[in-house]
Amino acid sequence: MKYQDLTSIIKGAVFSRNDLALAGFKVHDYQLSLWVKKGYLVRLKNGLYAFRREMEKLRGEEIAFLLCQPSYLSLESALAWYGFIPEIVYAFTSVTSRVTRTFENPLGRFIYRHVKSELLWGYVEMKTKHGQYLLAEPEKALLDYFYLNLGRINSAADFESIRLNQAEIANSLDREKFLVYLQAFGVKKMESWARQCLP
Repeated sequence: MKYQDLTSIIKGAVFSRNDLALAGFKVHDYQLSLWVKKGYLVRLKNGLYAFRREMEKLRGEEIAFLLCQPSYLSLESALAWYGFIPEIVYAFTSVTSRVTRTFENPLGRFIYRHVKSELLWGYVEMKTKHGQYLLAEPEKALLDYFYLNLGRINSAADFESIRLNQAEIANSLDREKFLVYLQAFGVKKMESWARQCLP
C-alpha cells in the first residue's frame, strides 16, 4: 500500500490497525514504521496512529479517550477542569476498569488508574470539533480522587495538602448527588474526608 492510498481510505485524523483491517486493507508494520520515520504519521501507541498534518486539530482529551477504553477523564485532570485544585495539570489522568498504565506520545502524558468496573460511571460526554471524550462529573471526580488516594490521606494535614478550592466546590457540587455517589463506593474510610467537601 502507498501512503496516498492510506490518505484516501482514512478520513479522520486518527486511525488504528483495526480500522484498516475493517476496511479490507492489509498494511505491514514496516510500512507504518517507515511513514512514522518519514514524518507522515505519529504513533500514539502500538496500533494507533495520527496523521502529522492533522496534529493541530487534535486535543489531548480526545486522545485520552482513544488510547484506552473504557475510560473517562477524572482525578487531577477533572479537578483542575472544574477549578477544584489550583495546580496546572501536565498529564491527562483517567480512570479505567483495565490495568493501571501510562502512555507518552507527542500529545502528552496519559495516565490511567484502575478502578473496579462497578465504579465506572458518573461521567458526561463532551463533544469537540473533531471528536469526543468522557469527563467525570464534579462529584465523581472528587470521589474518584479520594478512592484512589486514600492511602495518602491519613490526617488533617494530608487533607489540607490537596489544596481544594472549597468556594468553587460549594458553587459546583450537587450535595444530594455527592452523597448518593459516596454511598455507592461503599468505603467507610472515604466518608469523613469526602464529607468535608460538602457545602
